[in-house]
Order: sequence, then structure tokens, then C-alpha cells
Amino acid sequence: MKLVKVAAACLNQIPFAWDHNLANIRAALAAARAQGVTVVCLPELCITGYGCEDAFFAPGLQAQAFACLQELLPDTRGLVVSFGLPLYHEKALYNVAALVVDGAIAGFVGKRFLAGDGIHYEPRWFKEWPAGERDVLEHDSGKWPIGDVLFDVGDVRIGFEICEDAWVANRPGSDLALRGVDLLLNPSASHFAFGKFAVRQRFVVEGSRAFGVGYLYANLLGNEAGRVVYDGGAMVASGGELLARGRRLGFAPVELAVAMVDVESNRREQARRGSHRPRHDSESGVVEIPFAWPTHRPGAHPAIGTSWEDGRDVRHEEFGRAVALGLWDYLRKSRARGYVVSISGGADSAACAVLVRVAVDLAIAELGAAGVAAALPHLGLDLATAGDPVALTRQLLACAYQPTANSGEVTRTAAREVATAVGAEFHLFEVDALFRGYCSTVEAAVGRPLTWERDDVALQNIQARVRAPSIWLLANLRGAILLTTSNRSEAAVGYATMDGDTSGGLAPLGGIDKTYLRVWLRWMEATGLAGLAPIAALRFINAQQPTAELRPPGAAQTDEKDLMPYDVLEAIEDEAIRDKRMPLEVLDEVAPQFPQHALADLVVWIDRFFRMWCQNQWKRERFAPGFHLDDKNLDPRSWCRFPILSGGFARELAALRAFTTTPAFAAWVAERGR
Repeated sequence: MKLVKVAAACLNQIPFAWDHNLANIRAALAAARAQGVTVVCLPELCITGYGCEDAFFAPGLQAQAFACLQELLPDTRGLVVSFGLPLYHEKALYNVAALVVDGAIAGFVGKRFLAGDGIHYEPRWFKEWPAGERDVLEHDSGKWPIGDVLFDVGDVRIGFEICEDAWVANRPGSDLALRGVDLLLNPSASHFAFGKFAVRQRFVVEGSRAFGVGYLYANLLGNEAGRVVYDGGAMVASGGELLARGRRLGFAPVELAVAMVDVESNRREQARRGSHRPRHDSESGVVEIPFAWPTHRPGAHPAIGTSWEDGRDVRHEEFGRAVALGLWDYLRKSRARGYVVSISGGADSAACAVLVRVAVDLAIAELGAAGVAAALPHLGLDLATAGDPVALTRQLLACAYQPTANSGEVTRTAAREVATAVGAEFHLFEVDALFRGYCSTVEAAVGRPLTWERDDVALQNIQARVRAPSIWLLANLRGAILLTTSNRSEAAVGYATMDGDTSGGLAPLGGIDKTYLRVWLRWMEATGLAGLAPIAALRFINAQQPTAELRPPGAAQTDEKDLMPYDVLEAIEDEAIRDKRMPLEVLDEVAPQFPQHALADLVVWIDRFFRMWCQNQWKRERFAPGFHLDDKNLDPRSWCRFPILSGGFARELAALRAFTTTPAFAAWVAERGR
């Protein structure tokens, strides 16, 4: 029996924050050593951070990364460790994993398949390393093998699949299995998205079975560079069994999954399989490194996963925890002194305030008072404040309700009750006089009164914009980040006032739709995240219909009256933007989903959506950064690109309108039983 104790580590890194990143790496190695671990897999590009963007091209960054690798060598005595870094070789830059054995570099493996879709732009910076190719890297301090390399470390063969390598059909593990690999290391930077972790777990467990290996999966953790949240979730599997899994969406900077892998058992299982056809090739790129493995006895594996993932409300838990972690990391890494919310008494601003409080609660629960104070050194927190959720929230969060004459008592009460319930500092800024002052100034200039009949949109927008200077002033006074409260549904159709309710430096709801957000707020009122109390004051929010409250009260303004039902809007958005369907195709897909709505209304709403989508791309270009949560993201800087100026689907929308007047439309209606 040959037992190898291994660890996959998740790290909360920052792009080219060298001291911070090395401190986390050293903490992971120290924790692994304390648990008797010999093999440690660290995340992809863990030395530099994954999100360096075009800074990867800087020769100074590349040199510093290699210098940091060498600086870490003494910390690997007695260990086998993989490090991720960018490496320049033969006029090209590669995303590589360096294997270090007992304080010495053994070689470098280049990533074979680069992530170039969605939020990923790896082909912009790196070159793919071709299968089967190997070379020698020459550096001032030595020479090492680089490329498609397999390492024989004291008769245990170690290979790599680097993140995207494991997501493709022809994953490198298939070839490595034929070359006798025993341990497959997967250093990853795999971002959070709803439901994505289950996919990762499948390819880790199945890879361990199909390849007959111990499989180590290490991921990044937290809000590394601003927009993307990594959920961690380190895994160790062997022979088709998940042995260990680390926590997801945790607030600690380092998280390990530790397990014992029975190398001999996997070898025997492979030998029994009639389908296993090993390659006997002296040119297979095996690098031999002598190493004395410690002797271990079989032991129990630690518990797998986290309790909140066992219930029925996993999506609600994931949303709350992912955004809360994003807010926590953004706060501490930007060294801001807190957050400010212009709280309207509606769902979006209430959700922003609640999510800040969730971040505080989760941080205190996991890190404790001392850990919270250490995570926010620029605030100089005393332990009493750092350990008290109400006191800490009051220091970190301020909310202001800013009514005009068109605001009502319902929203005023809701804003105050929610701010009080989460523990925020609450202010009332009466801005109606400012609104009237702007109107008077412009009326004098243009020589006529402004009226709702003639100037509806302009009068709505100036109310939203008049709130921006005072809320920005409050944020500046506090040294805080102003949160933009707009959600993804509003971004899709531009139902937001630029430099008004879009003001702010961070949009935590920018990646989520309004329909889901309202469901989540009702869940937070009744149930709440595991380990945290529900927030009863959300009843003041959940009892309302969403409204911008910018027209006079007699207009009975609601968002859905201005636009369309939110669930219809989001269904159209899915078909038109995510699935790239044209207006007639959208009608064909959406109509069966909403039999309660007249087809004539659906046609009007589809037409409205496409027109508003095209007219408002410039707004989406200017929205504050938000967190990526799924494949419906509309952020043009990281996911959904669209021209600012376009033909606006004019011909396609004309075809939609014309279709409703033809005999074919009547047949289409009859065919669907409408």
C-alpha cells in the first residue's frame, strides 16, 4: 500500500499584490505541513493573481513572478508543490504550472487549452502549449524542462490539467493516463456561477475514475480583481470517489481540502481494466526526480462540503453568499471605509443594504472579531466593534432616503425600517427644493413652464439626478463606496437615469434580474441564510409593487406599467440576448410561456424590448462594475458585447409587426390554441 497525503488549496489573491499573495501561499503550505501533507496543489496563476489583464505583458511583472517563485522555494522543503505563474519563453507568454520538489524547481507544464469565452480573455495574453511538445527553459538561475511534461517523483507520477484543460472533450488527462500518471493536479481559476460547482465536481470525480488517479482540484477564492467572484471549493477525488471537499464562498484567505490517496489501489484498478492500453514510449516526456515519500497509515477523511449546500434553497444561499463575499473583498481590497446606499424604499436599494449586513454577519461568524479587525486594518477597529454585527454595520453602512413631493409615506417607512433593521446609519435628505430649483432655472432659460404632459421624461430624470450630489457627498465624507442599486433587468432596457440612480462605484445587483431579486427578498424575510436570522422588516418592501416614484402620485406609476411584467421582460431578454434570437423567433418561444397574456401585448412588449435594448447600450457601457453570477450577464466589458450604434433591428421588428396582420398569424395562433 502506497499512501500519499495531499491537499488542494484555495487562496484569496489580488493581482500583482506580491506580499499579500506570497503570505497566503506560505500560510497554505504551513497549514498543509502541519497536517502531514506532502503534495500541495495551489490555484492557477496564484503568484501573480489571475486578473492581471494586460499587465501580464509587462516584462517587469513576468520577472517579479519568477523571482517570487524562487523566493518560495525554501518553504517547500520536504513537500511537492505546484505554483501557477505566467512564463515568457521563446517570444511567447504561457500560463504555466511549476512543480517544485523539496525546494527545487522540477519543471513547468504549459496550459494546453485557453479559456477565451465569456468573461475569459486568456488568448489575448497567453499562447496554448501544443500537445506532445517539450523544450528547455533557460534562465539566469538554471535550466528546466517545459511543456507537455510528466513528473516521476520518487516513483509517483504527477501530471497536470490546468483549469480549462479539464473542461474540453480531449482533456490532457486521457493521454496522461496512458503515460502512467498517478496524481493529476488541476490548478484553476474557475469563477462562481449558479449551478457551476456541480459540473466541476463531476469532472473531478469522473476524471479520477476514468484515469485511475488521485485528482487534486485547487481554485481561487473571493473577489480577486473587482468583477469576478471565485467560490473556492477545493476537491480531492480518487478512483471515482470524492474524498475531501473544502468550503465554498468562505471569508478566510486560505482554505484546504486534505485527503489520503492510495496510489497502489488506483494502479491495481487500472491494471484490471481491459480497456487500459498504456503507452511504452521512451520519449514520453517523463522527468524523473528522486524523492523519499513519508509513510502513512490509513485514516478517516474529513467531512465534505458545507451545511448550507444540503438544503433546498441552494440558489438563494449562493446568491447571498457570493455577493456578500464580493462586497467584503471589494471593501477590504479597495481600503474604502464602508458603503453608502441611496435607499428608496424599494427592492433594489433594500437588497443592497441587506447584502452589506450579510457580509458583516458572515465575516464575523467565520473570522471572529480578531479576524475581522485584521482583515480591515485601515479602519483601526477595536475588538468590541469588530465582533458586534450591529456596531460594525453602523460603521460600514450609511443609507439616505431622498424624497421629493412625488415620494410617498409607504416608501419612506420602508426605507427607514430596513435601514434600522440591518443596523445602518440612516439619514433623511429632503431634495424637493433642489428639484424645484433646477426646474425654475431651466424654465427661466427656455421661456416656458415645464409640464408633465410635455416634459415627462425630463422631469423624471431630473428628480433622479438631483439625488446624486448629496449621496455622493455623504459617500465622500465617509470615505465610502457609493453602491449603484440598478439591477440587470433595468440595464437591459435602460430603465434607469444615467448620473441619477446609476450613480455609484459598484453595482452589486448588476448581474441579477428583478424577478429573482424579489423572490430572494421574500425568502430573506421568511427564512434567511443558514445560520442567520431572517429580516422581518423586509415585509415593508415585499408588500409593494416596484415603482420609480418619479411621477405625481395621481399617475400611480409602477415599473411594470412603464415597461412590461418583469417575468416577461426577463424571458424576452433570455431569448433575444442570451440565445441571440430575432423578434419573430422570440415571439415563438415566449408565447407558450405566458398564456395569460394576449399575443398582441407580447408583440408590443417584444418590440419595446428590442428598441430599448438598442437605444440604451451606451448606458450599459457606463454602468458601475457588477459581479458576474451567471451566463445572463449584460456587462459589455466582461461578457455581453453589443454596438452602441446599430440598425436597431428595424427590419426584423417591421417583420414582427407585419406578421400580426397576415393570415399566417391567425393560423399560428390557432396552432397554439390561443
